[in-house]
Amino acid sequence: MRPLRPNGSGRTFDAHSFIPRKGISVMSFLAKRLSLIKPSPTIAVTQKAAELKAQGRDVIGLGAGEPDFDTPDNIKAAAKAAIDRGETKYTAVAGTEALRKAISAKFKRENGLDYPPAQITVGCGGKQVIYNALLATIDPGDEVIIPAPYWVSYPDITLLAEGKPVAVPCPEENGFKLRPADLEAAITPKTKWVILNSPSNPTGAAYSFDELKAITDVLLRHPHVWVMSDDIYEHLTYDGFKFFTPAQVEPKLMDRTLTINGLAKAYAMTGWRVGYAGGPKEIINAINKIQSQSTTHTSSVSQAAGVEALNGSQDFIPKNAEVFKARRDLVVKMLNAAKGITCKVPEGAFYVYPSCAGTIGKKTPDGKIIGSDSDFVTCLLESEGVAVVQGEAFGLSPYFRISYATSTENLTKACERIQRFCASLV
Repeated sequence: MRPLRPNGSGRTFDAHSFIPRKGISVMSFLAKRLSLIKPSPTIAVTQKAAELKAQGRDVIGLGAGEPDFDTPDNIKAAAKAAIDRGETKYTAVAGTEALRKAISAKFKRENGLDYPPAQITVGCGGKQVIYNALLATIDPGDEVIIPAPYWVSYPDITLLAEGKPVAVPCPEENGFKLRPADLEAAITPKTKWVILNSPSNPTGAAYSFDELKAITDVLLRHPHVWVMSDDIYEHLTYDGFKFFTPAQVEPKLMDRTLTINGLAKAYAMTGWRVGYAGGPKEIINAINKIQSQSTTHTSSVSQAAGVEALNGSQDFIPKNAEVFKARRDLVVKMLNAAKGITCKVPEGAFYVYPSCAGTIGKKTPDGKIIGSDSDFVTCLLESEGVAVVQGEAFGLSPYFRISYATSTENLTKACERIQRFCASLV
């Protein structure tokens, strides 16, 4: 087989080098970087619940961060119309002009941010945008500050990019939020990014204007640190909470902020895979460069649906948020009635992050000791058929995450089972 020589390059690639030699195990053939990460714990819990259901078990899955509402009809109709118009071809890597214009208008209308279409990129969900951004900017040893509890993918994507995730504990007594002094202490000459997620996955904690201003004041003193703001739960806030994003709070940070959002959560479009970001043109171009060598772009049909999502009626969003609020209130009340469980009322998203500290050290009826939040969720699933995610996966224990993006009936049954399980511990 002839070697492959890239145009203009002095490098030679032998196609045989990509095939494991006889006698070499598949495991030794895999890249060492894979040992740095684990499969997504939240997806693993959802899959485990599905497997148990398939075996005939009565399982209530509260692991998936996915709205149980259907995608609105006008958005589905826009996708169907795009298919009928033949909009099923390749698009620009950054996304269609129509979608990037709609995103630009959204940023201006809802956040007061001026991102022209050339400063916007569209990916296969917000996760890909984050992945592309970190891969495009992180060199070996660069540090990324990640407030803990955190979304499970932030540290693992950083590790895949050969960076160093720096988790900063944000305990419950601080509202699960990053304090300015803790941010200041975590910044080093190697810090490249700080990731902010408000409202938060997994806690639902959200930063007020004043809280964000205190954080951005710290960042103004460190011009080498960029801000990645994951705003995917922007429209899911409760009790009159007003959402703000860092570049809106401190315009002086606009030239080193990447503002990320998407359609999955507020628009019930998880499977459509449309995420986007606005930022300085140079970083947007770098993100597009990475994407051009991977997925190229998200589905053309999904992009057409995205235009309608952003430009069409938004009336369903506050209605859905009211349903989520009622579910939140139900879950918080029922969890706080469970022996050994305490649950803070979150400001947004569709998660609660209750403490199971009161159950640690106790035994189940069959003699198993609850030594950690991982033990708690394992025994809960085995005993009562309720699937939740251990706090260890999010970087702060002893807690567990519940997604209340499911029916009120399921939530009531699940919380009754949690109460029963906790009452059985001795």
